[in-house]
Amino acid sequence: MGSVTVKKHPQGLEYVEVDTDLCQARIFMQGAQIDRFQPKGQAPLLWVSSADDYQPGSGIRGGIPVCWPWFGMHENPQWPQHGFARTRLWNLDSVQMQDQVVELKFSLTVSDEDKQYWAHPSRVELIFTLSDSLSVSLVNTNLGNAPFNLTQALHTYFPIEDIHQLKASGFSGARYIEFGEGPFEQEGDEVHFDRETDRVYTQLGDCQLLHTPQGIIEVRRENSRSAVLWNPWIEKSKRLSRFNDQDYLTMVCLEAANVLEDRVELAPGESHTLSTHIRWQPQG
Repeated sequence: MGSVTVKKHPQGLEYVEVDTDLCQARIFMQGAQIDRFQPKGQAPLLWVSSADDYQPGSGIRGGIPVCWPWFGMHENPQWPQHGFARTRLWNLDSVQMQDQVVELKFSLTVSDEDKQYWAHPSRVELIFTLSDSLSVSLVNTNLGNAPFNLTQALHTYFPIEDIHQLKASGFSGARYIEFGEGPFEQEGDEVHFDRETDRVYTQLGDCQLLHTPQGIIEVRRENSRSAVLWNPWIEKSKRLSRFNDQDYLTMVCLEAANVLEDRVELAPGESHTLSTHIRWQPQG
């Protein structure tokens, strides 16, 4: 029998622990951030830095932080990078389990304090579907009388064992901006890593593969024509908070996103769902 239980981390953060015949997972109420997902009999599909100390008020360096309602730096440099959703407490609205498949639905209430950043009447929800694969859906609904737009990302950290052996594929035909320059045309289908990589892709197909020594991670997106591919490499690793100097060797971020010309524009009453679907590809 599967179980879904609410527990408390030694640092005080509450989380939901999932243990079924298909997977084990952990999702924190803060940020509705999943930091563990492991299909039974397979390797983990998410990476977290051992330097993170799970302090309340700080996003976890790993798993899937939610960037909302903007990605990256806001035009107001005093506002939080990647929005405020990843450090706020979300509500666990529902838990369903059928045939060992678990669905968890979280929602975020925009506080009076956060209305300085986001004054648009809206509803934002995060839905996790946990089986032998992981699906995460970020649902935005415009509850107001005026249109608005936003950018967002599901900032997924993947365990890749050795960055020098990693090959990422599925990028043919896309364009990208890197370090504020571009857009550049993607050359070929594959990306290899020998330096800091921080690419914001647009016009991107809906499936990419991470070829790692442990196997191939399949990453699919829905309602997203943009994605972010990131590895901080050597020098930036030394400057990042809650990140070991050598962590760049064992992780990469490939983020389902709606950024740049792919931003979300919502008319009154309209909804939009950004989804990412992650699994180990079957071998053989």
